[in-house]
Amino acid sequence: MLSSLFNYDNPVWRFIGKFFDVMILNLLWVVCSIPIVTMGASTTAVYYVTMKLVRDEDGPTIRSFFKSFKENFKQATIIWLILMVIGAIIGFDLYFFMRVQTESSTVRTVMMAIFLAFGIIWICVTLFVFPLQAKFYNPVKRTLFNAFFMSIRHFFHSVGMLAIDVLLVAAGLLVPMLAALVFLFGFPLLAYANSFFFVGIFDKYIPKKEERDDDEFHPLEDEPEEQNTEE
Repeated sequence: MLSSLFNYDNPVWRFIGKFFDVMILNLLWVVCSIPIVTMGASTTAVYYVTMKLVRDEDGPTIRSFFKSFKENFKQATIIWLILMVIGAIIGFDLYFFMRVQTESSTVRTVMMAIFLAFGIIWICVTLFVFPLQAKFYNPVKRTLFNAFFMSIRHFFHSVGMLAIDVLLVAAGLLVPMLAALVFLFGFPLLAYANSFFFVGIFDKYIPKKEERDDDEFHPLEDEPEEQNTEE
């Protein structure tokens, strides 16, 4: 019994080990995101590692993080800058129409509804785009399109992930005992929770005959023929 308890392949030890990995990822993510402009690359690297953790694939966390950070730096940074600009525009327009006084309240309400819809789309795209960049290799335009397409096609998964993220953040902010956990695990804890969804979603877009070692990028193309024929 003692030998099994101290066996590092024991599920309990593996579970504890994953949370230590998440703590390490939090430190790496914070440090590598300090310039702000690099946040896209560091977020991509976090998802690269957390999806491996969900798949129970052993590997050096730090080396895997920097491997993905380096390989995806240029494209993830471009995507992040595009999202920041679009997000700033949407946020400014929402704030403007919330504060502005117009002769017609209908026009104000319609404009707020339009930009609120844009904001929801922006959130959904942002939710998917960095995990996609971590898993698949595609041009920037294609990656953004795939993020939009998949967030809509897997709408209930999107809602589920956002709900879990909000609950985790709210629990950390409202429950003092959990505040330390938020500090220790930070964003990578959300990424780890989301990765359980993303692994299941992404597997549907990888034809069995093209499966390779997870260290390699897979092109995100059409779904396997058997899935296309059902539509």
